[in-house]
Amino acid sequence: MENGLIKIEVTDRDDAHNLVEAPVDMNLNLMEVLKGSGYDIQATCGGMALCSTCHVYVLSEHELNEATEDEEDMLDQAFDVMENSRLGCQIKITEKLDGLKVKLAPESL
Repeated sequence: MENGLIKIEVTDRDDAHNLVEAPVDMNLNLMEVLKGSGYDIQATCGGMALCSTCHVYVLSEHELNEATEDEEDMLDQAFDVMENSRLGCQIKITEKLDGLKVKLAPESL
């Protein structure tokens, strides 16, 4: 981590890999970082775990906060859910996430 920024490797829906930097001192979540970095994230509910438009697959072995019941309920209704599925809005950006690797889930219609 340099200058209060962590690096996150993002694989988009076209399988392109990009490195995104995220500040750890702004109380952001992954959905906000991805949307702010130009990724096509709808964030329809504004980060309240009421939709699944920020669905990602966590590819690295980082220890994340446990999924809440609301997040699990929403993932139960989402498409293309896998063992490593999470809602980006529920992943808080912290120093321990430096090097996190995620892939955007396919868009659901």
